[in-house]
Amino acid sequence: MGVVTLEGIVEQGQIKITSSIRLPEHTKVYIVVPDAEVEHTVHLHTPRLAHSEEVADFTMEIIAASGKPIVCLASGF
Repeated sequence: MGVVTLEGIVEQGQIKITSSIRLPEHTKVYIVVPDAEVEHTVHLHTPRLAHSEEVADFTMEIIAASGKPIVCLASGF
């Protein structure tokens, strides 16, 4: 296995290679970050419904500060 070292920068969460070299799609790469602190983030994974007709089971009622109820339906199903 041959190894090539390339320099790049992170822009909007994506690594951009600063040289004009193009890598083929799905090329496996290993990333070494010198002298950098890794910022850990939290990912909240939301469940998906197996059957979209069950969305009514996930209706919530939120009482606003004004005392008026607000009905929210789950979305993204």
